[in-house]
Amino acid sequence: MKFVVVGGGPGGLYFAMLTKKAHPDYAVSVYERNRADDTFGFGVVFSDETLDNLMHSDAESYAAITREFSYWDDIDFFFHGERVRSTGHGFCGTARRTLLMLLQDRCRGLGVELHFSTEVPPDLSGFPDADVIVAADGINSAIREHHREHFQPAVELRRNHFIWLGSDAPADTFSFHFTTNEFGIWDLCTYRYNTTMSTWVIEAPEATWAKAGPYLSTLDEQQTVAYLEALWADVLHGHKLVANRSFWRRFPTIQNTHWSYRNIVLLGDALHTAHYSIGSGTKLAMEDAIHLFRAFEASDGVQAAFEQFARTRREDVEKTQYASNISAIWTENPHRYWNMRPIQACFSMLSRAKAITYDNLRMRDPAFVASVDRWFAGTVRDQGFEIPLDKPPPPMFTPFRIGRMVVQNRVVVSPMNMYSAEPGGIPGDFHLAHLGRFAMGGAGLVFAEMTAVSHQGRITPGCPGIYTDEQVAAWRRITDFVHRQSQSKICLQLGHCGRKGSTRLGWEGMDHPLEDGNWDLVAASPLQFYEFMHTPGEITRAQMDAVRDDYVRAAINTERAGFDMIEVHCGHGYLLSGFISPLSNERADAYGGALENRMRFPLEVFDAVREAFPAERPVWARVSATDWVPGGWDIDGTVALSHALKARSCAAIHVSSGGVSPQQVIKLGPGYQVPF
Repeated sequence: MKFVVVGGGPGGLYFAMLTKKAHPDYAVSVYERNRADDTFGFGVVFSDETLDNLMHSDAESYAAITREFSYWDDIDFFFHGERVRSTGHGFCGTARRTLLMLLQDRCRGLGVELHFSTEVPPDLSGFPDADVIVAADGINSAIREHHREHFQPAVELRRNHFIWLGSDAPADTFSFHFTTNEFGIWDLCTYRYNTTMSTWVIEAPEATWAKAGPYLSTLDEQQTVAYLEALWADVLHGHKLVANRSFWRRFPTIQNTHWSYRNIVLLGDALHTAHYSIGSGTKLAMEDAIHLFRAFEASDGVQAAFEQFARTRREDVEKTQYASNISAIWTENPHRYWNMRPIQACFSMLSRAKAITYDNLRMRDPAFVASVDRWFAGTVRDQGFEIPLDKPPPPMFTPFRIGRMVVQNRVVVSPMNMYSAEPGGIPGDFHLAHLGRFAMGGAGLVFAEMTAVSHQGRITPGCPGIYTDEQVAAWRRITDFVHRQSQSKICLQLGHCGRKGSTRLGWEGMDHPLEDGNWDLVAASPLQFYEFMHTPGEITRAQMDAVRDDYVRAAINTERAGFDMIEVHCGHGYLLSGFISPLSNERADAYGGALENRMRFPLEVFDAVREAFPAERPVWARVSATDWVPGGWDIDGTVALSHALKARSCAAIHVSSGGVSPQQVIKLGPGYQVPF
C-alpha cells in the first residue's frame, strides 16, 4: 500500500513511523511545507497516561523522547501574593523542536520518505496513486477546507485572547499566576520544557481584552514582548521573554462531522482541537496516530479502517473537548474566583474540568486535601457550627444553612418527576418508599417532585398535587416518616405546567396529549411547545389572579403537610418559566416585552408564596439559566432574575437549564450545568 501523510507535525510523523515499522514493504511518505528544523511554539506537555500509550506503541521512540523530558509533579498556584502548592500530578515536557527531530530520525531509520519545504496542493492532485492520504496539516488545514462541504467543520472561538511565548526564567513547577493593571485581570501559565527554557501562555479575559485590545493591537511582536515583560516583571525577576511567531489570538475549538472522505482521513488539529488548558494538541495528535494505525491493523480495507478509527476514537475526543471547554471557562471568568481564599481558588482550578475530583486529588496529594478540609471546616465553624479542626469531615459532610434552616450535610436529592401518583394526584406508597429511602440513606435535603398547585396545573394524570385535603394528608404521612426516621429536611417543589400539560405518562408517550380526558391549558402566550401538543389559551389577568391564589393555597397546604421548605419552579418551560423567556412570551401588555415585564408575574407569585409560608422556613426558586437557543433566555437574564428574587427574601437559587424550546441544542456531558 501507499500512504501519503500531509503535515510533518508529531501526529503525522508518529503515524508514518508506526505504519512503516509494522509494514516495511509499504510506501510511506511525509510532506511538510516548512523546513525540517522549523518549529513554531515552544514546549509540549504529556501526562503519565499519554506516555504509557507511547511506550506500548513504540518503545524505541519512547526511550529517545523520555531521555529529553523534564519531569515534575508539582503545581504552584500564585494568588493575591500567596503560593499554594499541590503535588502528585505527573507531568513531563520537552521542546517541540526536540520532539520533531527525534520523530524525524526514527522515521528515517525505518525508511519513511520525508519531504520538507514542499507545498501540497489542497486538491491532492499530485498523489493519484495513493491508497491513503492522511491530512495532518494543522488547524488551518487546506485539505479540510478544500473539502469542507463533506468534512463539515465547525469552529467555535473561546472568549479569551492568548499569546504563546517562551522564557529563560526558571520554572521548577507547572505554575499559575494572576495580576492586574489598568486594563483588568491577566493570567499566566508556565511550565518547564528543558533545563533552561519554559513555556509561557498569557491570557487576557474578555473584559480585559475589551480595554487592552485596541492598544495591544498597535504593537509589533518586539513591542508586545516588552509590554508583557513589564507586566510580569515580578515573575520574570530580570529574565526575558522569547517570541516565535507569537501573536494574540483566540483559541478555536474545531470539530468535523465526517472524519474521512474517499481515501482522505483527517488527523490531529485538522480534525479536532482541545483547549491547551487541559492538554496539548500534540498529545491528541499522537494519540490519533495510534488509533488510526490500530484501525488499519484491525480492519479489512481502507474504508473499514476509517470507520473503525472514527468509531473507536470519536467518544474519547469528544470527552476531551468537552472537558477542555469546561476547563477554559475557568480562566474566562476570573472575577468569579477573585474574592476566594487562595487555597479555595487553587482547589477550584485543579478540579475545574471535573477530571480531577476531590477523591482523586486526595490520592494524589493527601496533605493538600487535608489543608482544604481544615480551611473549609474553619469557615463552617465561623458560621456557628461545632466542627473539629484536627480531623475535620470532608466539606460534603458539613452542615449549612438555607435561610434559617440548618441542613446536616451538602448531599441534595434533586426533584425528579416520577408520574406515579395515585388517582386524584395522591402521593402513595411509591412516594413513601422513593423519598423515604433517600432520607434514610443520609441525604441532607430531599426534594419531592414538581407538585401541581391545581388540577389544571398538572403535567400528567400521574403527577401529585397539593390542592386537596386528601393530598395534604398523604404528603403528611411521608414528611412524618422522613422526620421520624432521619435527620433529613424535605422540600416540596411547587409548579404549574403551563403549556406543557395534559399529557400522557412519560412511558406511554412523552409529551403527547391524552387519548381522552384532556384539560384546558393556559400560558403566557398561545404557543404550542411541539406541533402535536395542545395550544394553550393566553392567560388573562383574572386567570393570573386565580393561579396566584392557587400558589398561596399550595403554600399553606405545604405547611400543613409538614414540609421544611418550598421551591417555586420557574424553569423548564412550565407556566412561570414561560413568562420569563422571550421565546414563549409574545404578550403586548405589561407582562410581555421588556425583561422587567416578563419577570413581573413570576415575581408576583413568589411574593405571594413567601408571604403565605412561615418566615422561619425557606422559600427558594428553580430557574433555567439558559434556553440553549440564540435569542432566548440567557445568563444575563438569569442574573437579573436572581437579584430580583434575592430582594424578595429568596433563600437560594436552584440552577438548571433548558426545557423552554424544542429548538434547544444542549451540549450534554458530565457536569455540563456546573458552570451555570
